[in-house]
Amino acid sequence: MAATSSEKKKFIEKGKAQVEEGLPAWFATFADMMTLLLAFFVLLAAISTIDPVKLQQMADSMGKSVGKKVRKKGAMTLADIEKAVNQAVKKAQLEESVEVTTSPKGVTIGISSDISFESGSADLKPGIVPILEKFVPTIKESYFQVAVEGHTDSDPLPEKYWSKYPSNWELSGARAAAVVRELIKLGVEPTRLQAVGYAEYVPRDRPTDRVIDEALIRKYNSTPELKARNRRVEITFLAPQGGPVGTGSREVKKGSRRKK
Repeated sequence: MAATSSEKKKFIEKGKAQVEEGLPAWFATFADMMTLLLAFFVLLAAISTIDPVKLQQMADSMGKSVGKKVRKKGAMTLADIEKAVNQAVKKAQLEESVEVTTSPKGVTIGISSDISFESGSADLKPGIVPILEKFVPTIKESYFQVAVEGHTDSDPLPEKYWSKYPSNWELSGARAAAVVRELIKLGVEPTRLQAVGYAEYVPRDRPTDRVIDEALIRKYNSTPELKARNRRVEITFLAPQGGPVGTGSREVKKGSRRKK
């Protein structure tokens, strides 16, 4: 037999009396825990350094796994650049003298200075030009700014070089500039390039979680092998730093020059 309206009303009132108002008590503890976890992961993200190349590689693999179109045709990412330069190194069998690495800074091609320059000189050896030619197509196809960086070991220059290069600063900067000039000869837009000298103050195999100081520089120049690794020129495809990359080169018309 169907319940009467008065019985339904009594049933509803009884149910209301048995139900506590608001969220259950355990929910406050759960919410606090979730807030703490969120704050913890935000802190981790804030203090960590993200490698944009590995991040792009992860995004590409995830996109392919779900059948997503990864990017527009012709737009090279840093992950594409790493793949292209590694293929060029392997094809030309340059593994002994050229090293490709990635970091939050971007994709870096490290070339030993011993095959690029004579001791105490910033004049390019003929053998480095074919090596640079291998990477020019990738530089032209991409839109990232490219920094050419000169590095030396910690040995002071002999006195006979002081008139031209008073210290390793001048020598490393001159070597970087020499590579930039050669890249321009090979057809790279000058507005895409930077020349930087670091002398001995950025050792090649340094740990990334330590501040570079004199003790660290001595440690990573303590053997002839380490010094040889530090004598290098690096070509880095720079990761974007808060804005469009390479737009400056598009704003400068070909043939135009600023007055000096």
